Amino acid sequence: MDLISNNKVSHWFQKGERIFLEGSPATGLYCVNKGKIKITKSSSDGKEQIVRLAKAGDVLGFRSLLAGTKYSTSAVALDDCVVCCIPRADFFRVWQSNLQFSTSLMQMMAKALGDAEVQMLHLAYNPVRERLAEALLLLYHTFRKEEDEQPFAICISREDLASLVGTAKETATRLLSEFKGEGIIATRGSEVTILKADSLSHIASLYA
Repeated sequence: MDLISNNKVSHWFQKGERIFLEGSPATGLYCVNKGKIKITKSSSDGKEQIVRLAKAGDVLGFRSLLAGTKYSTSAVALDDCVVCCIPRADFFRVWQSNLQFSTSLMQMMAKALGDAEVQMLHLAYNPVRERLAEALLLLYHTFRKEEDEQPFAICISREDLASLVGTAKETATRLLSEFKGEGIIATRGSEVTILKADSLSHIASLYA
């Protein structure tokens, strides 16, 4: 911990800034200290797909770092963020000398791969309405703080929401309006407030 603390570098990113870019060399392990981040991957036609969301306490870039490859995804700040970077050499020094650290990272990687497989299946087989409900629940469970008593609200662009669902912006916007009409959510500009998480769970489970 002393080695990591003494050698890590903290970076501040504004909303929309890129933390690392798909295809660039994996120079270190990124640890989210504060803020919300989207992990994206580009398709052959240049479209962006959100493959993961990250919050404070999450780590980014570990798969590419361990594989010795370039970053396979990009990381972009969804709001103002503070992210610490552990340089590649220091990361491997700890990895090789600390069994608990390396085991924890392997478990994290296994979970991430499992989550990615589930997401791919859902994108392939679930209708868009169910996928949108799942996406809203993912935002809810990822970023909601347990101590919050007010309904969960998050600012997210319709483009990002569509990218998370794997559909067109117009489709995501239309379905959001349907959820709003059913009293499941409320919207104000880019802000989405989840009023009935249990109703979203019911919709998402229809094709589970």
